[in-house]
Amino acid sequence: MAQIRGTAGYHLGNQHQFGGPGSSEATNDPSPLDAIREQTSKIEDFLDTMADPIKPYLPAIGRFLIVVTFLEDALRIITQWSDQLLYLHDYRHIPYGITHIFLILNVIAMTASSVLIIIRKHSEYAVAGLVGVVITQALGYGLIFDLNFFLRNLSVVGGLLMVLSDSWVRQKFAPAGLPQLDEKDRKMYIQLAGRVLLIFLFLGFVIAGEWSIWRVVVSLFGFVACVMVVVGFKAKFSAIMLVLLLSIFNLLVNNWWTLHGHHPHRDFAKYDFFQILSIVGGLLLLVNMGPGSFSVDEKKKVY
Repeated sequence: MAQIRGTAGYHLGNQHQFGGPGSSEATNDPSPLDAIREQTSKIEDFLDTMADPIKPYLPAIGRFLIVVTFLEDALRIITQWSDQLLYLHDYRHIPYGITHIFLILNVIAMTASSVLIIIRKHSEYAVAGLVGVVITQALGYGLIFDLNFFLRNLSVVGGLLMVLSDSWVRQKFAPAGLPQLDEKDRKMYIQLAGRVLLIFLFLGFVIAGEWSIWRVVVSLFGFVACVMVVVGFKAKFSAIMLVLLLSIFNLLVNNWWTLHGHHPHRDFAKYDFFQILSIVGGLLLLVNMGPGSFSVDEKKKVY
């Protein structure tokens, strides 16, 4: 397109036949959106260059971070076994025996599924197992109507869907006459669902907790970046910005390691810390794979 405009300018000149500015001069003025796209492209190229050494490891890092909250939860159940049993029996009124089975199954499911995701084996079953854990824990611990818990776990599920789309890379052979949704199509839909669910963390973040300057900054920048991720406009750049923003916020605010002993907020800060790590892992997979076909970035390539 630039070539066509340049050729037209070469033959017709920059002046209109009645003395006004030529059409080439008028159309060469960049729109604000084009200017933003140009600047973000430069930043994106710079970040790509800086990230070259770790690019081959991004999928592995992302997968590990996504499941780290489940591994931490399994460890917490084991180390706080008596407290967990007491809570389920005394406060949730679940009979003894069932409480033991509930906790044992959760530990096994979280550990086994997390390991399978890390080593990239049977990802479909592993993701289904961890989604099942999220649902059963919400019911077992009585958190099904806790809005903040619900929104955060939607984001975690979004990260798990990114794992699923990452595992569906190659199209499988389908026998003739048996139509089925191939790997490319499934990946496209799952990527869309995954990146939409990832942003629910910020809804929970905005409605919960005490307001501070950090919360205002993260909410404003996070909201803009989340919208860009959902529509798939500069999705990689937006995901990188969210990774940096969430990582800095997580280290400064959810610093559970500074709360010694049985501090009442230590477990909550630790839980938030590892959940945000999981969502960061989902965003890293988004950076590695791209937003998929249902996105502004991909449509620009077509049109």
